[in-house]
Amino acid sequence: MTDEKDKPGEEIEFIPEAGPPGEEKPKEPPAGPAAEKKEPPEKDAGHEAARPIKDKLKKKEAEIKHLKKELEETKEQLLRKLADIENLRKRFEREKSDYFQYALSGLLLELVGITDNFERALQSAPADADGKTFRDGVELIFRMFQNLLAKNGVRPIVLKDKAFDPNFHHAMTVAESEDVKDPEVKEELQKGYMHHDRLLRPALVRVVVPKKGK
Repeated sequence: MTDEKDKPGEEIEFIPEAGPPGEEKPKEPPAGPAAEKKEPPEKDAGHEAARPIKDKLKKKEAEIKHLKKELEETKEQLLRKLADIENLRKRFEREKSDYFQYALSGLLLELVGITDNFERALQSAPADADGKTFRDGVELIFRMFQNLLAKNGVRPIVLKDKAFDPNFHHAMTVAESEDVKDPEVKEELQKGYMHHDRLLRPALVRVVVPKKGK
């Protein structure tokens, strides 16, 4: 038979004793909005932590703005360089064209002198007895020289209205006359020639000018 002392006892519930009348229990801190009043310091700490990031962002924005400005300046410089290169290329092409176009000016000038001699020979050559003239042969050679000169851009200067033009005429003699109001070419002593659009040789002429005091 088991002893009653060894029997497990019933659990005894502890009931706190009520305090003396008029004594209130300590109140627990209220839960809810009132407890959240301590959060602002945490928010301020968050703002302080985010400030370096904002500063870095501002610094990066300034760097990007500076890089964009440098990019625009580099672009403008590049465009100017390209324009200079294009102008230089055009100038080189123009100078090269002028060189090839006028490289033979010295030789052509000598050929023009030969043409002068042929003209003089044609003016003074007599006819021979057989009807075949020395003039025919000289004329053939003369035409060959004229064709050669024309192929290379050489053409004679044509007198227009006998007006004297110092840009194309060289006055060998000058005489006064009451019959003219402006300087005029009286006689062409030697033909002048143009090489394309340039003067190769001026024409030698006699000039008459208005008489002084007229």
